[in-house]
Amino acid sequence: MNLFYGVLYGLIAQILTFIQLQGNIKYDWYKKYPIPLLLAAVPISWLFIKSVENLVLAYNGELWPSRLIGFGIGVVVFSSMSYFMFAEVFSLKTIICLILSVSILLIQILWK
Repeated sequence: MNLFYGVLYGLIAQILTFIQLQGNIKYDWYKKYPIPLLLAAVPISWLFIKSVENLVLAYNGELWPSRLIGFGIGVVVFSSMSYFMFAEVFSLKTIICLILSVSILLIQILWK
């Protein structure tokens, strides 16, 4: 159950981080209202903390699995969100990096 919550919190945090950091490119209101955008960092940070906490518990106190799972989730979310929000086409390099990131995720989650 810790693994599930760790991945879930990490996924939500990565999506919100993408919107927070890349949203100013797409949405003009970000420039008008920087304070709410900056304040969004607090709950996003809490989600990252809870993600790492749950992943470390899931892996008996080991830190590396949480970092590698977080990295993999981040790459998958960034690729997906840039495709859906900005219509960026995947280059061969991006596809290979995405495959490697998914491989890292699967190794960390399935190899016990």
